[in-house]
Amino acid sequence: MFARTTPWPLVALFTAGYLAPYLLPTTVGRLDSGLPLSATQAGAIGSALLLSSAAAGFALASRVDRIGPRTLARIGLALAVLGYGTAALTDSVPAVVMGTLVGGFGSGTATTVAATGIAAQPDPHRTTTLGLLGVSALAGAVYLTVPHLGAGHGRPLAAIALTALAVWPLTGRLPLRTAVAHTPLDGTRLPHLRSGLTLAAAMLCWSLAQNSLWGVSGRIGLDQAHLTEATVGVVFAVALGAGLLGVTVAGAVGPRFGRAVPVGAGTAVIAACIVLSASATSLTTFAAGEVAWNLLYPVVLSYVIGLAASLDPRGRWAVLVGSASSLGTAAGPVTGSLLAARTGFPVMGVVLAVGLVVIAVPMTVVALGAGRWELVAPRGGAAYEHGPAPLSGRETAPDVAKAA
Repeated sequence: MFARTTPWPLVALFTAGYLAPYLLPTTVGRLDSGLPLSATQAGAIGSALLLSSAAAGFALASRVDRIGPRTLARIGLALAVLGYGTAALTDSVPAVVMGTLVGGFGSGTATTVAATGIAAQPDPHRTTTLGLLGVSALAGAVYLTVPHLGAGHGRPLAAIALTALAVWPLTGRLPLRTAVAHTPLDGTRLPHLRSGLTLAAAMLCWSLAQNSLWGVSGRIGLDQAHLTEATVGVVFAVALGAGLLGVTVAGAVGPRFGRAVPVGAGTAVIAACIVLSASATSLTTFAAGEVAWNLLYPVVLSYVIGLAASLDPRGRWAVLVGSASSLGTAAGPVTGSLLAARTGFPVMGVVLAVGLVVIAVPMTVVALGAGRWELVAPRGGAAYEHGPAPLSGRETAPDVAKAA
């Protein structure tokens, strides 16, 4: 059972699903330079990709049990290979747009299956940190490699498609159905409704602010700090390497200090990093802002994902909060481009930072409330099993006796 060993198929699915948002700066930047598109139009395509990913989460959050993790994961990976692969191989703008939409839906489907399975683990924070380690390492390698593979928009898109293809064989270790697929739990309401909605709304704004900067970070490095694409790629790779360090530390520390401090204080420090990065005019300030920001971003994200998972052991809030986050991520490139065009990068950074500090308050309140619930209530989890469901059609009883 995944609950007793490291759930590598879920970690791999998480990596494949999250790679597209991590590669957003180079994807949008190369669409701008490799196709007859303006910066705003390229940002809009990036937003459409992520919006399609969010739509998959909202559409499939309650259907993973019914369709089955293995089947749904394979559908998602197939769509990712088809969509991103097509977009990478064509210079037709309509075909690129359609391919990124299909690929985005595939990424969102893979992420939905991963989030649902991770929420069923006895330690979802640990599994999340492993997924973030994987996607950070892979994205860092892509940032180091892509500038040396020549010009064109297809390289980062091809990397996402190839990742989805590589993950496909691991889906054989996912169950055909989960143990709760046909139990009375299917008709239960979402628990902790107010906290879940608050966290979802806050995460939408949180991701919007983060990805407004992330979507234009390449342009800040190229246009404002006057760096080459290769240098910007190295900075991003180092920054994602710092993210690996941060996630490793977060995984080692775990929830022993609770989630309120990492979520609240971490978001406030991220706001300061955004101001520094957006005002960068040299390699030193640009690298300092990006590295510090990327060191903290996956750390806070891992605690937020764990917080969402704690609200519902069946993973519905984890998927819905993740999809709300994807909506914010989707609006990020366009928002960042419009703010930068009208106010300039430094003012944009200040606006985003103020917004982050404000939304850190409700996120911290939810984290404090979740900490109190976990002190008095046991944690239930859906049993994810290797291999197919029993041929008799009777499902194995869920593993509900594990503590948080």
